[in-house]
Amino acid sequence: MKIYMDVCCYNRPFDNQENDRIHIEAEAILSIFNKAYKGEWKIVSSEIVEFEISRIIDSERKERILILSEIAKEKIIVNNHIEERAYTLEKMGFKPVDALHIASAEEKQADIFLTTDDKLLSRAQKYKNKINIRIENPVKWLMEVIENER
Repeated sequence: MKIYMDVCCYNRPFDNQENDRIHIEAEAILSIFNKAYKGEWKIVSSEIVEFEISRIIDSERKERILILSEIAKEKIIVNNHIEERAYTLEKMGFKPVDALHIASAEEKQADIFLTTDDKLLSRAQKYKNKINIRIENPVKWLMEVIENER
């Protein structure tokens, strides 16, 4: 199982956990990272993930996220094909960074792209027939996986 996560997911365990939704998403993400750490699943990252992490101002948060990101065993390098695909996705209304994430995940043929960004999820649902990867909230996806394993 190859899993691509955007930086919203990497950040979630370090967000304010008083909000129930944030707490539940953080637990799901940590569970996914735990399975990857144990070698059951594979997290794939990208230059885009690294770029976004590099822009985090809070140095303590950035350091924690960098440690978490080390679980990813593969890094996708942006190439011309990814850039061209991202441009096509931008024309559908995806933000440039989101388009690069999607194009990177498609290029690596990840099984799932996880995000906690509701706007990205909504747009992905609208264009699901034009995107070559499933984009889902980590809680919803993890619950489906757990249910299917029974």
